[in-house]
Amino acid sequence: MSEYVSFPLSATDMPIDISFAFGDEKPAGKHGFLKVEGAYFKFEDGTPGRFWGTCLNGAACFPEHDHAEKLAARLAKTGINIVRLHQMDCEAATPNIFQYSKGQRVVTTRKLDEKSLDRVDYLIHCLKKEGIYIFMDLLVHRPFKEGDGVRNAKALSNGARPWDLVDRTMIDLQKEYAVQLMHHVNPYTGLAYTDEPAIAMMDIINESSLFCTLPLCEPYATELRQDFRKWLDERNIDYDAENCTLFGVDKEAPLVRYKVEKEKAYFDEMYNHLKAIGVRAPICGTNYIMHAGLYESNSYQDFRDSHAYFHRIWENSMWGEFPEQKKLESFSTCWRGDSGFSKLFHMRSLDQPFFVSEWNMTWPNYYRAEGPIQHAALGCLQGFAGFAIHTYSYQARQTDDMLLGKETPADAIAGVAYREGIFSCWNDPACYGLFYHAALMTRRADVAEANRTIGIKVNAERSRERAEFLNKDLPDNQDWYLEKRFDRMAPCYYGLTEVSKVGNYIDEVPEGVDEVYEEPQWTIDTTKREVLSDNGQMYRSWEKEYGWVDSDRTKCAYGFLEKNGTIELSGLTIDCQTDFGTIALSSLTDEPLDKTDNILLTTVGRAYNKGAKFEGWQMVERGTNPTQIEVIHATIKLKTDKKEMKVYSITPEGNHYGTVASTWEDGVLTFTVGEHWRSMYYLIQES
Repeated sequence: MSEYVSFPLSATDMPIDISFAFGDEKPAGKHGFLKVEGAYFKFEDGTPGRFWGTCLNGAACFPEHDHAEKLAARLAKTGINIVRLHQMDCEAATPNIFQYSKGQRVVTTRKLDEKSLDRVDYLIHCLKKEGIYIFMDLLVHRPFKEGDGVRNAKALSNGARPWDLVDRTMIDLQKEYAVQLMHHVNPYTGLAYTDEPAIAMMDIINESSLFCTLPLCEPYATELRQDFRKWLDERNIDYDAENCTLFGVDKEAPLVRYKVEKEKAYFDEMYNHLKAIGVRAPICGTNYIMHAGLYESNSYQDFRDSHAYFHRIWENSMWGEFPEQKKLESFSTCWRGDSGFSKLFHMRSLDQPFFVSEWNMTWPNYYRAEGPIQHAALGCLQGFAGFAIHTYSYQARQTDDMLLGKETPADAIAGVAYREGIFSCWNDPACYGLFYHAALMTRRADVAEANRTIGIKVNAERSRERAEFLNKDLPDNQDWYLEKRFDRMAPCYYGLTEVSKVGNYIDEVPEGVDEVYEEPQWTIDTTKREVLSDNGQMYRSWEKEYGWVDSDRTKCAYGFLEKNGTIELSGLTIDCQTDFGTIALSSLTDEPLDKTDNILLTTVGRAYNKGAKFEGWQMVERGTNPTQIEVIHATIKLKTDKKEMKVYSITPEGNHYGTVASTWEDGVLTFTVGEHWRSMYYLIQES
């Protein structure tokens, strides 16, 4: 029978502080500006640029000064070193970049609110002091208005996608906004944003593409069709521009080629403008995964960015309805060799840095405790620049009385149900509670990069043909997973992403590639129902329903551990008596686990509000505070040279709860958690 104990996370503190492990990284920017060197980020002094982070959404970008200080310190304590300021331009949020408070009617978005700017200035100042860098978004949800000179503005969606890519007025407004924001001088740092080395990365536009499937809006649709006709005539191409479907599945090469060129012209224009006004941070075009054409149109930016979610849960999600599947899967049980990671790799280039500015495995998914470890390990294996979870919070101030999965009493923000809090991770022991290990793994590169590199050739004009091919050849009849609007080179990605380094190319094969795939094909033997990285440090079996990470400084087992009996890693044995969970150990020094005198152990699985109730997979009651975690029972045997190691259980407030009984014999420390002093955090330290 499951046992639960209370383990609420404070809004302004954390039980463990690992910021000392990165003490020489303060302030952010001390190594100079972030630069691109081939497929990697490096700072001006040669320090590698590796990041584990989070997004702040909407109002969360504008905390009060006292909360900004506490927020920055809390983030640093968990090892976070980058924050993406996302949806600052969202009109629904209070504050937002155009309006500090609700009441007065805003008729234009051509003026930035001074009070809002002051809050984001102070936040950046606080983050910088704590060694935390900034990822700056430019256009996300800006509500273009007729007062801005935008035609038929009321009919446009927030951000006006995809017309924001092609309309001259909106492009000029984006340029104006970039000047206003980037030339603004932060009074707390004394630097204009263009001169701020703590601003590490920037996206031109969030999730916008001509390859989207969106309703037509006039006069933009007619103008786009007319421009397409002109493009065809200039090239003497016979194609029915007047009756073709502008958006949706792009079957014909002329429309694909036109969109690629149109998008590239926009991204090039914006990139050149940003560089001309003095932006020194690396720039990415967008972060969508709509089509191979979008991969091509972004080829000339500084780095690549993409988003991926495991079990996206949108409208009505607060009640636990999962429209994509009849039952929940975990990473460990998912047959698809990459558990959804293939979506990331559609934008991954082998010769550019790659950063993931959004990912999540959202509440109330039972198995979200697998997410942080799995993402961090994969990023190390692939040589990614890092990750930022979407999201930390939607609120300007987080408080201890907020419910897990529901930050606000309202059912929605701007009519979007999931913004009530299911993406917010700051108070979730099963997700944010594992950020210590994910940050250490990512920033130290605990898992080595893969030994082999695989190149996959992308052809935008064959995207539809390949998608149809794939839908015929998926095992287990899981063709629902491949939406036809995507260019799915899926068999090439599935599984391989957890085995070897994988990326795309268009024409010339990049240097250092060991093998190339030019046609869709399965690259792993799916009948084995398991994947092992070619460096031997990552393993996952969807037959046995568990996985592990085995590096010198971080070791972890996750998934359905009890039924797999004793799990043997190098220098670590785990015998778990709880059906599901994540058990992770990380050295808090530079030494490996068998040499260090300071180790963090985290044991966590399911976590919910007190009194939450489910009927099958559907949540029928959210419950109340305090947050409950399922007790993980496990016997752990750890190889260590240190004879005097003690296992201290840690309370939610950071106190020593009690000392777990342990023995040391023949170089092995043995102890059992879950029987006494039950917690999710344990410090194993030399006494």
